[in-house]
Amino acid sequence: MAFSNKNPSIPEENWTLIVKPKTNWFDLHLSDVWRYRDLVAMFVKRDFISAYKQTILGPLWFLIQPLCATYLFLFVFSDIAHISTGNVPAVLFYLSSLTVWNYFATCFNKTSGTFTSNSTLFGKVYFPRLVSPVSTIISTLVTFFIQFLLFISFLFYYILFKGNQFHFNLYLLLIPYLIILMGALGLGSGIIISSLTTKYRDLANLVAFGVQLLMYLTTVVYPLSSITGKKRMIVLLNPMTSIIESFRYAFFPLGRFRWDLLGYSTAFTVLILFTGILLFNRTEKSFMDTV
Repeated sequence: MAFSNKNPSIPEENWTLIVKPKTNWFDLHLSDVWRYRDLVAMFVKRDFISAYKQTILGPLWFLIQPLCATYLFLFVFSDIAHISTGNVPAVLFYLSSLTVWNYFATCFNKTSGTFTSNSTLFGKVYFPRLVSPVSTIISTLVTFFIQFLLFISFLFYYILFKGNQFHFNLYLLLIPYLIILMGALGLGSGIIISSLTTKYRDLANLVAFGVQLLMYLTTVVYPLSSITGKKRMIVLLNPMTSIIESFRYAFFPLGRFRWDLLGYSTAFTVLILFTGILLFNRTEKSFMDTV
């Protein structure tokens, strides 16, 4: 005899979301991030407001930080160390580099603490955990665009009042692609560290220090043309090098653009992002037991 477990007095439910256990490494459910796009937008707004709501200068810190860093680099690397920036004014050289580097570094630093900084929220309510680092990447874009406008303002100042001539080219069209690469690289690297720090907390202490060291292995304070031999190869292994070089080449007649180097950065970014998503997806199932 067969028995039915349906009660005719209870209406049948039409569920809009069914939460299932993730048992496979490749059971990623990336489409859920798009389904929760309203939550992403809310997190972006939260991140921006919470960072500067109770500050004196507010968003002006977006401008103060790169300006202070630029003039510090100008004093140390240009005036004291006499590192040449080619035909590009040192202020524009450092400001363009910092605009790019700051976006990547901020994305990396913020997403590297996703699990530990959001453990309370993750333990209370369900939503795709990848929503949190993705919203961080988007909210950090606000900082990037403000600093990018600062760089453009200095660029036009040198053109209009200093008499500098820069030959802009079609590589300017690559700027959106370079932004996507930086964000994806910062996201992938950050969520890898975030996944590992749920078990190995001391890795978090290396993040900020490691990012600072990595900056000097990138062509932030010196042009790629000034490096030769094995040192050049070491710097080129850093995927951010070709991104910064491509960004500068779009504005300044400095060096030459190489598709193979940008292709290497693209392949490296895809690999890091894919690996990060896999580890993140695997870690989110059990991180509450270790955080």
